[in-house]
Amino acid sequence: MLGGEASSAVAYAAAGMACAHRKQTDNAHICDGDIHENQTFRLWWVAAMTPKSTYGKNTRSAELRVAPSIAPSPQLPRGNQVVFKPDNTEVDKVRFPNLIDLMGRLHFSTNDGRIWLDDQRMLLVHAKALGALRKELIEHVGIDAARGFMTRMGYRAGICDAQLARKVRTKASINDMFAVGPQMHCLEGIGRSDVVRLDIDINRGIHYGEFLWTSSIEDEEHMRNYDVDTEPACWMQTGYASGYSTEFMGRPVLYREVECLSMGHNSCRIVGKLVDDWDEESKKDMRFMTPETSLSTAITVARQPSLTARPGEAADGQDHPVGISPGFNAVLNLIKKVAPTQATVLFLGESGVGKEVFARMLHRWSSRRTKPFVALNCAAIPENLIESELFGVERGAFTGASQSRPGRFERADGGTLFLDEIGTLSFGAQSKLLRVLQEGEVERVGDSATRKINVRVIAATNVDLREEVRDGNFREDLFFRLNVFPVRILPLRERREDIPLLMAHFLTRFNLRHERQLTGFTQRAVDAMLSYDWPGNVRELENIIERGVILAADGDAIDAPQLFSCGEQFGDQRYAINGEGKLVSVNPGSFNVEPAEQGEVDRVTRRVNDLLGGGGDPSGDNVSLDEIETMLLRRAIDAARGNVAAAARSLGITRPQMLYRLKSRGIIQESE
Repeated sequence: MLGGEASSAVAYAAAGMACAHRKQTDNAHICDGDIHENQTFRLWWVAAMTPKSTYGKNTRSAELRVAPSIAPSPQLPRGNQVVFKPDNTEVDKVRFPNLIDLMGRLHFSTNDGRIWLDDQRMLLVHAKALGALRKELIEHVGIDAARGFMTRMGYRAGICDAQLARKVRTKASINDMFAVGPQMHCLEGIGRSDVVRLDIDINRGIHYGEFLWTSSIEDEEHMRNYDVDTEPACWMQTGYASGYSTEFMGRPVLYREVECLSMGHNSCRIVGKLVDDWDEESKKDMRFMTPETSLSTAITVARQPSLTARPGEAADGQDHPVGISPGFNAVLNLIKKVAPTQATVLFLGESGVGKEVFARMLHRWSSRRTKPFVALNCAAIPENLIESELFGVERGAFTGASQSRPGRFERADGGTLFLDEIGTLSFGAQSKLLRVLQEGEVERVGDSATRKINVRVIAATNVDLREEVRDGNFREDLFFRLNVFPVRILPLRERREDIPLLMAHFLTRFNLRHERQLTGFTQRAVDAMLSYDWPGNVRELENIIERGVILAADGDAIDAPQLFSCGEQFGDQRYAINGEGKLVSVNPGSFNVEPAEQGEVDRVTRRVNDLLGGGGDPSGDNVSLDEIETMLLRRAIDAARGNVAAAARSLGITRPQMLYRLKSRGIIQESE
């Protein structure tokens, strides 16, 4: 799986789960890293690439395309058994931690059509589509170039998951933290990993890993199209293992596939060591981790790097826009195109999306960067003063005008004038503004002389100016004069990929401003931030982060109740994977449950999962049946928003039975 950078990667598919036990949902079977519901799906991040070459490898005939060991429609395994049974080695008894902490970070949002793994967007796609892409690459750019592409995809994905491992298991042992990689390998549908040997010591620079893979997606798709070969085929997977371990260790690690199903072996075996510990011949595999400067057939069209902005890039101390979403990058690309020109720019978008921040960036990228940037909010100036603010005033022009004063146009001479909320200007001010834009000169209030100016105008509005023109509230000729280069900024709810970056950006800012040391955000806080609709956009998010920084205890992570404490409403329906591998709806109201109550819920949930799964410590976290039932009743009545009948239906009991249980446990009073 390759994750992260919007400038170089797009999300491709999926979510195979259940590494420890076989699970079965009502409509889908989950086992051994596969999801079965008539077809197989996998979760990947696929690098954006444009294959051009036609050199490739011949495929088998259609009737012989499927290898004998790979059925066209994989059957659900009867158990969760290891495929291989080696005679010359013994699998270490390394027990992976419970997957629940990783599964809890996978969310499905039906409101906006997004799948989230923590703060990374994912995409569910057919495994056969991934196989078709792989086949196209092999045939069009050659097997070595295709292997390089796929390996680097996996390498980038491994880096992203290693970063996730440190967030999820910050207090776990080094082995449990490293186990996130093999477990994500399974959770993301790549296949199942079994440890043969694992020896890690970051401080001493020791890394030796040996794993066995079964149910490999790459082998299945490779053998669907090609004969058994002498070279391994799990390119993305070895890239993933190398990238994950390199990021985890902080020094280069190389994994090599020494046995592979596509080579005729019973399973795939990989061995990983620090790059310096490999022999010179093996080190040659590192060439697949680094992009080649040229291919055997030149690719003549190269994409320019994205202008993605991240927290911490503003070395000059000025406020810079932050984001990574396609909508955000589209705005930056438009700004990059128009900045070197002298054209008038009109920013469109809802209140709080950051129109002035983008306008300041446009000014910094323009040839006028060394000249003044002057901003004016037209809605904040009384109607009888707006003309004097814009064009200046001569002494004695009206009562109270005790001295001559230049207007915003004169102050911005040679630079940029930003007019926010321009749709609120009166008709008189609109007429004078139109003349200034046409003639390039201003006339102060109370003066008969004109003054030449050289100003670039950037305007912004949160209203539909075309509709205002139709309603007679805005001059059509002024609209055409301003609408030379319109740039629409999407609301935050339509670019949710930017939310995690904005959270980190504002957390850093307010930690410094208020001299706090908040460590980050809890998973529940991240879920809440991604679920909220943000009617106030980036401005509202900034204020909520500042509130959380103030309310949270110093040295702790910010939790959802400390962010959403003023009656904010959650309208986005989200789904998550529960401990049984089933897709269940998430009650938005649970985001604001107090931490103490949530801890009790987690304790009960953990114990129930241990009992049903046949694992766990029998002496730890004792939970009575009465506690479990009370928790179910409370959650049911909360989810139904106090509707007893609806809560009863959700638990499969009658309303009188529900009322009796609620009253006997003191959840509601006898009089209710």
